[in-house]
Amino acid sequence: MFGYIAINKDEMKIKDFHTYQSYYCGLCQSLKKSYGARGQLTLSYDMTFLEILLSSLYEPDTRCVQRRCVMHPAKEHTERINQYSSYVADMNLILSYYKCQDDWKDDGKKIRFAQAMLLQRDFEEIRQKYPKKTQCIKHNLNLLSKWEKDQVMDIDQMAGTFGKIMAAMFVYRKDEWSQNLYRIGYYLGKFIYLMDAYEDIEDDIEKGNYNPLIQRWEQEDFVSWSQSILTMMIAECCKEFERLPLIESVDILRNILYSGVWTRFEEVTKKRTKDQEKKDVRSL
Repeated sequence: MFGYIAINKDEMKIKDFHTYQSYYCGLCQSLKKSYGARGQLTLSYDMTFLEILLSSLYEPDTRCVQRRCVMHPAKEHTERINQYSSYVADMNLILSYYKCQDDWKDDGKKIRFAQAMLLQRDFEEIRQKYPKKTQCIKHNLNLLSKWEKDQVMDIDQMAGTFGKIMAAMFVYRKDEWSQNLYRIGYYLGKFIYLMDAYEDIEDDIEKGNYNPLIQRWEQEDFVSWSQSILTMMIAECCKEFERLPLIESVDILRNILYSGVWTRFEEVTKKRTKDQEKKDVRSL
């Protein structure tokens, strides 16, 4: 369930792309500083969005550092780092740790079990820093796991539970903006959960895995129906987003919410259509 909250590079100004990349690299550096190379492996676009959102809202002092790294060995690149970088790095690692555990339990992937073990010590340190957040995340992931085993097909119930996980991460502190941030995270979480189900549905059917969209799969309007549900989630998210007094990096954030989140949907749908056309030709 990672990588859906990304940019649409084709629709982004060059200067905005460089700013986005500098936040991404700053988060990578924060993960490395706190958790080493194993932390860097958990880096995600979804959490980069949160880093930029919090930075734009609270306007902290931000350091711009020029650095070479393994991914950019020949040329220095810019890293933006502030107090929210370390917070988002912690949230990123929490989500990755639980995702590794979930993949191990559901699919028996040994490599995911090994990754979870590598992250366990770091996770325990974070759990001491954010006991309420980690408890909330664990509780809702356990509910999801139970309901998936029980074959619960209530889409709003399942997506909303994952939404609560993201919502907990988006609220940095209790203040006048915390409710807006909670709802942004909540609806983004619902979008991520449903987008993940949309992308994986064919593999889940083939492997006999749980997927809340299976009952709609055979219907002719599956794509348009899925798109309308996803649109409602993003519309609610954007409504809360536009209520925040954001100035810095607001164009980057709008690029992600109004365009970037749809790039994966379009890629999956286009590939699915082409695959179906090939099957139809073979059947002639």
